[in-house]
Amino acid sequence: MTGLPPLAPFRPRLLAVLRGYDRARFGRDLGAGVTVGIVALPLAMAFAIASGLPPQAGLWTAIIGGLLVAMLGGTSVQIAGPAGAFIVIVYGIVERYGVANLLIATASAGVLLFLLGLFRLGALVRYVPVSVVIGFTNGIAVLIALSQLRDLLGLQVDKMPASFFGQMRVLATHAGGINPWALALGTLCVLGLVLWPRLWAMDSRFRRRIERLDVPGALRATSRIPGPVVALVTLSLLAWALELPVETIGTRFGGIPQGLPAFALPDFSWETVRLLVTPTLAIALLGAVESLLCARVADQLSTTPKHDPNQELMAQGVANLVVPFFGGMPVTGTIARTVTNIRAGAGSPVAGMVHSATLALVVLVAAPLAFHIPLAVLAGVLLFVAWNMGEWREFARLRHFSNHYRLMLLSTFAVTIVFDLTVAVELGLVLAVVLFVRRQQALFRVEPVVSAEGRQTWRLYGSLFFGNVTRIDPLIAAAEASPGPLHLTLDAQLLVSLDTTGLDALEQLRKALGRRGGRLELTGLQPQPASLIQRSGFAARLAEGTEGSGHGR
Repeated sequence: MTGLPPLAPFRPRLLAVLRGYDRARFGRDLGAGVTVGIVALPLAMAFAIASGLPPQAGLWTAIIGGLLVAMLGGTSVQIAGPAGAFIVIVYGIVERYGVANLLIATASAGVLLFLLGLFRLGALVRYVPVSVVIGFTNGIAVLIALSQLRDLLGLQVDKMPASFFGQMRVLATHAGGINPWALALGTLCVLGLVLWPRLWAMDSRFRRRIERLDVPGALRATSRIPGPVVALVTLSLLAWALELPVETIGTRFGGIPQGLPAFALPDFSWETVRLLVTPTLAIALLGAVESLLCARVADQLSTTPKHDPNQELMAQGVANLVVPFFGGMPVTGTIARTVTNIRAGAGSPVAGMVHSATLALVVLVAAPLAFHIPLAVLAGVLLFVAWNMGEWREFARLRHFSNHYRLMLLSTFAVTIVFDLTVAVELGLVLAVVLFVRRQQALFRVEPVVSAEGRQTWRLYGSLFFGNVTRIDPLIAAAEASPGPLHLTLDAQLLVSLDTTGLDALEQLRKALGRRGGRLELTGLQPQPASLIQRSGFAARLAEGTEGSGHGR
């Protein structure tokens, strides 16, 4: 009896990085952490508000969750916190189950994520087909954009439904109540976010002219300020100075509390956990996929050691278990902030810890200023995030791929929008399996090599498994119709795999030949088919030429 596979060791990347850590590396991590902390400020608030939660839920999720993942994670430069991909799921859970049950589902998902990493299942996330990932990512981007139209247009709607058709119906019903000031602020925000990086992407000749001015240092410093922060500050000041009649964080939520969040245990019971199985699985699945995809992006963009997927899942599990006790929302890796962290010069998890400290300092010192931030500006930020989140070019490239790929991508995309992410991913994975079986079925062939009276040789190609065992039926029919003994040889040199259903088909062929006094012979077996045939006892029955039961698998 073989023992269970060993559990994954709990080895945070931070412990390895701190050996040989010096002042120069800390200086780079400090600058990167402060930069990404400033970038995370508007995003954390916007993600929470779009999810149906108060802005401080997003801020403390980024602070506490980001700190725990940086300290315990398996990557060097990944930044964790609230993510746009969770907006649709969290909003739906809040609407259907309430905020208290969202906290329980998030904590339960944290336990599940930790167990996935502990039992070395981190690599399984890589098996999600890229077409499914693109489909639900683009679908989520559409839903994020749709959910922001209420605040962008300044519509007086108390609560938006979670469903796609419900949102469309509400928007159409209230289309006559557009607030032009809110629409103007949101439009200016989107335009500013599009133009800000292009403003500083000047050709070298024009840049040299700018540097001849008296304030080149100030200009260079300004160019490094993240676009969302510029939009948030300038448009909030504009709305406050002109006293524009638009809804703000203060008018809807009463501002952001200036102080540490209170620790509170949700009303936990096993009966509640049982009812929240679907939301828990949705949060855990999306958290695992998002965090490990983000870690792979970080591996490609940075020179740091490759990530440890199991350690990363365990860290995400701890973060999602702890954050709900402080009123937070689900935590995962965030691609935009991770890329910002890398480009700002980060080289270790210390940058992620500095990012959390920067956010905490801003919340504790400048929380009252958030009272005046217009919700239309945050909606503009999220519209820009949704546009960058979607991989829209993939739709134009569909003509270059197979019908299988198109079906998986488009069906996942459509179901994500119309139903929800969980159903979309389930459908995508089922389609992936079905289409894989169909493709493998098409690859399997049985071709004659030698045919003579009383003796035949056939060659097997590909994989003989449950999806294509009917290809053996003509051989069985020929054996049963043979007027005399038939000796059949199967050349299995090109048979790469065999499952128990395929083995059963070979057993039926052996029996059919045996009833006419014939024999079955297999030659050129590859390691996997040979192992199964030996372990099942089929090899012994072939050698004896008997009609054994064929069930010794």
